[in-house]
Parts: sequence; C-alpha cells; structure tokens
Amino acid sequence: MPPGGAIWLGVTALKFVSTRGAAPALDLADVTLAGLARDGGLYVPAEWPVFSSAQITAMAGLSYADLAVEVMMPFVGDTIARDDFSGLVRSAYASFDHRAVTPLRQSGPDEWVLELFHGPTLAFKDCALQLLGPLFDHLLQRDGSRVTIVGATSGDTGSAAIEACRDRDALDIFILYPHGRVSEIQRRQMTTVESTNVHCLAVAGTFDDCQALVKAMFDDTAFRDRHRLSAVNSINWTRIMAQVVYYFHAALALGAPGRAVAFSVPTGNFGDIFAGYVAAKMGLPIASLCIATNRNDILARFMADGVYQVHEVMPTVSPSMDIQVSSNFERLLFDLMGRDGAAVTALMSDLRTSGRFSVSENVLTQARGLFSTGTVGEEETLAVIAQEWRETGVLVDPHTAVGIGAGRRHRQDGVPLVHLATAHPAKFPEAVERATGVRPALPARLADLTTRAERFDVLANDLGAVEAYVSDRARAA
Repeated sequence: MPPGGAIWLGVTALKFVSTRGAAPALDLADVTLAGLARDGGLYVPAEWPVFSSAQITAMAGLSYADLAVEVMMPFVGDTIARDDFSGLVRSAYASFDHRAVTPLRQSGPDEWVLELFHGPTLAFKDCALQLLGPLFDHLLQRDGSRVTIVGATSGDTGSAAIEACRDRDALDIFILYPHGRVSEIQRRQMTTVESTNVHCLAVAGTFDDCQALVKAMFDDTAFRDRHRLSAVNSINWTRIMAQVVYYFHAALALGAPGRAVAFSVPTGNFGDIFAGYVAAKMGLPIASLCIATNRNDILARFMADGVYQVHEVMPTVSPSMDIQVSSNFERLLFDLMGRDGAAVTALMSDLRTSGRFSVSENVLTQARGLFSTGTVGEEETLAVIAQEWRETGVLVDPHTAVGIGAGRRHRQDGVPLVHLATAHPAKFPEAVERATGVRPALPARLADLTTRAERFDVLANDLGAVEAYVSDRARAA
C-alpha cells in the first residue's frame, strides 16, 4: 500500500445496474452470485469510478496483488472488508508461475507483449477466475448457502473456472463446451479433473450454442431459482473487474499516467477488451484498443458499417475466438447508447429474432473514438507465429498471433503498443508446430496431461437435456 494508506477513498456501496434497465440494482456481492441480471441483461456499475492522475501515479511500483486491490476496491466498496478482500487477492495470485503475475516482454521498438498465461491453466482467464472461485467461497460461507455454477467455454474459461472451483463444497460447477471444437489440451485440462463437484458437458454444437444454452437456463427463472444458478463466464461482472487490473499494470510500467498506451486484444466474447474500456473510463490514458479478430469477424464488420449480423461460425486455428455472438458487447452498447436499457433491449430482441441489428452513425462514431479493428486470416496467423519465432526466438499461440497481426496495422508513432498474449503456446501445439516446426512443451506440472483419464458426457444441443443433466447432479436447491 502506498504511504498514507489506500489510494481509493470513494464510494462505500457502489451499485450495479442491468444493461436492459428492468432488474434491481445490486451490490458487488449480489452481482457476483447472480451472474446474469433477471431481465436478461448484464450488470455494469451505476457510475464509473475515476482515479485522478495523482492517484494513478501513486500506484506505480506496487506488486500485482497490491495493485489489484487498489484498482478493484472502488467496485468492492464496503461489501467485503478490505482486509478480507486483500487476503483473497493475494491468495489468488500466489498460484502464478511468474513473480510479476503478468510480465511485460519487449518485442520491438515501442512494442510489447503482456504475458497473461502464467496462471494454473496457462491462459488469461486465470487472472480473473483464480479470484472468482475463492470469492464465491467467501460469500457463500458468509451466508451459509451454496450455488450451482453453469458456464460455457470456447476453450480456456472452462479449465480456469474448474481449477478455481474444484473441491469447493459450497458449489457445483457445470461447464459446457463445443464437442470437437476445442484443442486437445484445452479439453483435457477440463475433463481430467477428478473432483466430484466438477461436471464437463460436450455439446453437439458451437460455442454460441453453448452460450445460448447457459443464457436460456438463466432465463428459465424456475430452474434458475431452484438450483441457485450463478455464472463464471465474463457475463459475471467480477470477471471483468479483475481483468481491468492488468491494463493498469502494463500502462504503469510504460509511463502512465504521463504517457498514453495502446493495446491490441485477441477478441471473441468481448470481455477482455471491454476490461480495457473500463480502465479507460477509470482514468487510465489509453490511446486505442484494437479489436483483433480471426475470420469470425462480426465485430470488425460492425465497426465498418454499424451492422451487427450473425454469420455461421467457422473453425480456425484460434478456436477460443470462434464466436459470432459476443456477449459483452452489450455492455459497450449500453454506454454508447446513453445507458438506455430499453434501447439495448430492443437491439437484443432484434438480434434474437433476425440475427442482426444496426446502430446510428452517432453510436458508431463514438465506438470508433477508442476502438479500431483488424481481421487476421489463417495463413497470416501462422505467418505471424513464424515471424515471432524467427525474429525474437519466442513461440506465441495463434490467438496472440491474431492480436499481433492486427495491432501492427494500427501502430501510432510514439505510442507504446501492447499485445495481449492470452494463452501459452503449448495449449495449441499443432498450430505452433505447423508454423515453426517446433512443438511447444507443456510445463512440467502438466507433462502427463495427455495420459490422464478423462471424464465428460456428450449431450445434444437441447435445453431440456442439459437442464435434466444439471438437475440430476446439482446439490443446491
């Protein structure tokens, strides 16, 4: 903690509101346990807390855990005692392999890679989920209750959530993933966990299908209430809150607040890059945020013409980004549309009924003020992996390569550019080996992963079948 005590001395009970405007405002504890708002919307703070330049300057030199406490306390307020929250944060990041938690590596002149894969499951999702699991436990023990967690994953969220929630008596966790559409390493990190409170469901469909099933379970209020459903996907605000921290961490290391920094973010469900938007709203000087997409480019198309239109999901070498319906984009729309919940509800209704919606030129212009986009195809992704290996001697995974390829198109002279490295290359060994001829090795603690016994069930893309599966196994009622 800086001399003189805590940096943030603001609101004591910040409330959160739904992007659709019809659900009650909640504090952080209730938002964490609820996950999705009862009107189908996503929770966001009723107002954005803002740090002054002096407050941001005072954060320089803090350890990652101490910085995390300072950045997140405005959202926590008095819902959790500061000392208790600090203990949860320090415990969460103690499991990371690197002392810096999310180290910066210089990759070129004014160009950096922010390594977010040093957590237990080798992906950026650990940065939030290793906190969310213990936070669930703390809140549930406080009121003597239990919950049923349901989540959808395109690859990395599932293993990070399972690692954070395994063996916790107060909860059961059910993870839905698209059968045959995640890498073998991603799948095995989920399916080889032996904990009895962990359940893996391979759904015959795409990630968007899995995500739709999770939302449908929340929309089924009788089922939701009976099993006390909660969420670990980035629809849960606490996930976003924890991801804001590494934007501050990187920017401070590169001269903020006296210097603005640009970020390029491999983007699927829009949670990671939305955390960057939140950091900017909180006063961090961010020059731009590049939405880096693979050929599932719905967000790039939206930024081009203001039309958000769902196409068929195409499999790629960067499968965690094989998404067409980016849930967290709704949070950005809510801000861009003047926090008009009814207007957002109308757009989401159009999306559900017709697979598309459009926004005004004013809304699109606002979005373009901070965000740029870049689409990176399959061959270019492999070429970037090869180039990084050839020029820096470092292997990068295909998602990180998409971010690097897109970000370099939007370089601004004199502005440091930070590429978010979202996964360890060993999670996608086939793609990396295809590009470089080198097969990346898993860390020693996971060396036997491919020989461990798996445990999962294959289910149809059917809400009734999934709800029956959960009902038969969930202990919360």
